[in-house]
Amino acid sequence: MSTYKAIKLVKRPAGTIGPELFEVVEKDVPEPADGEVLVRQTYMSLDPAMMGWMSEDTDSYIPRVELGDVMRSSGIGEVVASKHPDFAVGDQVIGMFGWQEMALTDGSGVNKVDKSLPPEMALSVFALPGLTATQGLYGYGHPKKGETLVVSGAAGSVGSIVGQLAKADGLRVIGVVGSDEKADWIVNELGFDGAVNYKTDDLGAKLDELAPDGIDVYFENTGGPIQDYVFERMNAHGRIVVCGMIADYTSANPRPGPNWMRIIKKRLSIQGFTMPDHRDKTKELHAKLTPYVQNGQIKYRTHVLEGLESAMSGLSLFLTGENKGKLMVKL
Repeated sequence: MSTYKAIKLVKRPAGTIGPELFEVVEKDVPEPADGEVLVRQTYMSLDPAMMGWMSEDTDSYIPRVELGDVMRSSGIGEVVASKHPDFAVGDQVIGMFGWQEMALTDGSGVNKVDKSLPPEMALSVFALPGLTATQGLYGYGHPKKGETLVVSGAAGSVGSIVGQLAKADGLRVIGVVGSDEKADWIVNELGFDGAVNYKTDDLGAKLDELAPDGIDVYFENTGGPIQDYVFERMNAHGRIVVCGMIADYTSANPRPGPNWMRIIKKRLSIQGFTMPDHRDKTKELHAKLTPYVQNGQIKYRTHVLEGLESAMSGLSLFLTGENKGKLMVKL
């Protein structure tokens, strides 16, 4: 292979996400210099955060992707050439490789993954979803046995792990989803105690039914109307972990937040967080997560798209809710 494909961001999104925002280019395969590694990606992760990275916003937790740059993403692949002392040809590695078939890197932020670990599992559990779920839940949610936790985007890659971890720790877990199929999956496959379908249920009545003693921890992945209903049912000293707001990522007029009076009355703790602040904790978070996986307490499912160019339309699945499981692209 003398060339490889890459996809650049060429337009900012204006309410929709599709191929019109991107350009496919051919690049020459580079030779690593001293201290560099060449990786052939095998799977590429698609994540809701990408919609924020593509926006006009320059006041965020991570620099936006500039027009003309290769679109940012994490992925897993195989080292095919190395002049780096820490990496050998054949190593399986995870890193921020971007929307491209091959990536040249100096090894910063690149981690080896056991070659016996299937790539789909690595991206679904031990990459960004699992790290985000573990840091958010334990770093800020402080779950306690017997409490009630509600997680939005509960059938998604992060939300499903949050719920399973909490359930394994003895909490009552309620998931918010957008279809009956997803509700069935999180209850009957993942073991959640109940599910709220935000598209069809009476949100207040359903929460009262499933969480009659109120809510102690809310893990927010989506935003939308459910946020107000959960907020009004938070118990004293409750914790709200704000991980994502996908309902507002492409909105010209994001919804206003709830009134802060309840924060005072119930002495609530509300914490926004993003994983780039915690990259140094990767080994620690893996150590926390691994026993749950080994004990069979973490299940996952994947939604795999075929071929690099499928990413350009695949991102829109986050806005429609049509993705089922961790969304990724097989290269």
